[in-house]
Amino acid sequence: MVNWQNKDETGEDCYSVLQARSSSKTFSMCSACTDCGIRNCKMDDEDCERRRMECLDEMSNLEKQFTDLKDQLYKERLSQVDAKLQEVIAGKAPEYLEPLAALQENMQIRTKVAGIYRELCLESVKNKYECEIQASRQHCESEKLLLYDTVQSELEEKIRRLEEDRHSIDITSELWNDELQSRKKRKDPFSPDKKKPVVVSDILSLKSSIILVVFTVL
Repeated sequence: MVNWQNKDETGEDCYSVLQARSSSKTFSMCSACTDCGIRNCKMDDEDCERRRMECLDEMSNLEKQFTDLKDQLYKERLSQVDAKLQEVIAGKAPEYLEPLAALQENMQIRTKVAGIYRELCLESVKNKYECEIQASRQHCESEKLLLYDTVQSELEEKIRRLEEDRHSIDITSELWNDELQSRKKRKDPFSPDKKKPVVVSDILSLKSSIILVVFTVL
């Protein structure tokens, strides 16, 4: 037997259809039962049994119709779901196309934003690289100038000391030569002048020239 009070999504439609079909028959049965009550149930037992069997047959028929309609509605809805699934698989269902269009639009926006961000990052890295290169070059030039000044100062100091030493040696050599010449003249006043010896000042002068050349190259 079917519980007529349990109306699910499938049974509700079937119940309304069956209710419309059986309203006249049910009304006639209820009228007959009412008449029986008024006439103090004059029908005999066979007539009641016949009525009961007719009611059972009617209920069985209604139950069969309800089951058939329920199966038919299930098949129709299953067919609709399968058709909708095929539309989704083929990419034609509106329920699929509308969210897909929104997703594609969102993807395009995010792709565009990512491209702009990429270009900005590349530009930032390029600027940072150029700044590092410029800073390295400036540091190198500064260090070169500092090294040049240091070497120049050291060489100038060495040259100054060499000049002082040469001047001191020249004076000493001249005094020494004068003294030697005076001694020789005292010993042999008629002897010819000999070749002048190489003095230390000449050597120092040569070294100073070499140092100046090296300094110019640096």
